[in-house]
Amino acid sequence: MTAVLVVNSGSSSLKYQLIETEGERTLAKGLIERIGQRSGASTHSTPEGSGTRSPRCPTTTRPSA
Repeated sequence: MTAVLVVNSGSSSLKYQLIETEGERTLAKGLIERIGQRSGASTHSTPEGSGTRSPRCPTTTRPSA
């Protein structure tokens, strides 16, 4: 089986899709949005199911100059 990973990257989001080349069947796809923001979320789906996740973003502090 041969597959192609297609990625579309923006300033605060990333979309991806894994496509089987022979039958052009989608094996997986997803979206990560609001990257770098506390309200960020991700979605991943396959033919067997899908899920959505809102990860906890740790609070970070920058070292003083």
